Amino acid sequence: MTVTTPEAPLEIPAKQQGIIKSLLVQSLLLLGGIFMLAPFLVMLLVSLFPADALLTRNFALERITLQNYVETFQVVPFGRYYFNSALVAIVTTTAQLVVASLAAFAFARLRFRGRESLFLLYLATLMIPFIVLLIPNFLIIRQLKWFNSYWALIVPSIFSAFTTFFLRQYYRGLPIDLDEAARLDGASSFRIWHQVILPLSTPALAAIGIFAFNNSWNDFLWPLVVTATDEMRTIPVGLAAFQGQFSTDWNLLMAGAVIALLPVLIIYILSQNWFIRGIALSGMGGR
Repeated sequence: MTVTTPEAPLEIPAKQQGIIKSLLVQSLLLLGGIFMLAPFLVMLLVSLFPADALLTRNFALERITLQNYVETFQVVPFGRYYFNSALVAIVTTTAQLVVASLAAFAFARLRFRGRESLFLLYLATLMIPFIVLLIPNFLIIRQLKWFNSYWALIVPSIFSAFTTFFLRQYYRGLPIDLDEAARLDGASSFRIWHQVILPLSTPALAAIGIFAFNNSWNDFLWPLVVTATDEMRTIPVGLAAFQGQFSTDWNLLMAGAVIALLPVLIIYILSQNWFIRGIALSGMGGR
């Protein structure tokens, strides 16, 4: 009598398992990417068609037009909004990087009593919601007579605890021997920051600079509170002009949003390598 043994289950080779897992992960990432890009594709689509296309769902190719982009600059002073946003974002980002890098250098490389306690106190400001500080900051702006001016749009955004924390973490990963060697050559703390630390911090500065520029460019609430005229409004506030009480010019609103998106997109494309390096290296080591 012969005894039959059950066949062993078919085993998939380890190499094929790795390929299958990789395909599944890539498929999920592709699906997530499609969901993330969908709003931007809709925005671009609506901006290229007349106003009635969205209501009638008539998106025929022969109806594509760039007239919406032209009207965006004619209906409202969109050029002025663009200039204000660019000026505020560039000045705010530059000043914030300078101030934060100096503060981060002090917290990371200098030795003084109460350094860690002061840094923790400084870091604790991140826990305070911006909306809580909105009225006190506004009252200060009114007392300084900065209302509806570039000072109100720029100065409060120069100081950032997050930027300081980010750069401090990066600076702590740099060898302390560099500072000691520079001091032996007679370099002051400011010279060490300027000639030693900053040249080595390009990836971190680029990464946090993108964050700062993006936050300033997209800020809506603060410019809305401290500006009162079209001459001082920025793009996020200006885009609200296309939204009426009973109707919205979706084609013009989407065209303005596409134009507003371009600077941030271009900056990220040009500096994405530095951005990735800065994020990866900002958490290195510490003392």
